[in-house]
Amino acid sequence: MREDPELREKTDRILEAIRNQYGFVPVVNQVLSERPDLFLPMVGVSRAILEGDGVMERKQRFLCAIAAATAAGGEYCVSVQSKHALEAGATRDEILEAITIGSYMAMTRAQSYAYRKYAELFDVELNQ
Repeated sequence: MREDPELREKTDRILEAIRNQYGFVPVVNQVLSERPDLFLPMVGVSRAILEGDGVMERKQRFLCAIAAATAAGGEYCVSVQSKHALEAGATRDEILEAITIGSYMAMTRAQSYAYRKYAELFDVELNQ
């Protein structure tokens, strides 16, 4: 695929800004930046969701991101989103609660699947 020099320049500027802000560039961004046509829209979505003007306060968005990253098992995302949350004014206790909520949701998701299989295996009647 032929690369658009303008998109490459925008991508490189964004990567440098990310590096300056965090001291590193996340692996997802490193790999996706090989395709500026894919990278730039993803960065736009990320910024709109987490940093844009929305109904939720910025801190709340990052706390939600921490909970979601915890539930999804995103070790590096938990670290980065926790840093953002701190910068947005989150407290240590708020971050711990977000991690606990995410952990709980991951646990109940696993239970939901496993207990349904158990019920199926042992003919346990479920009221659904």
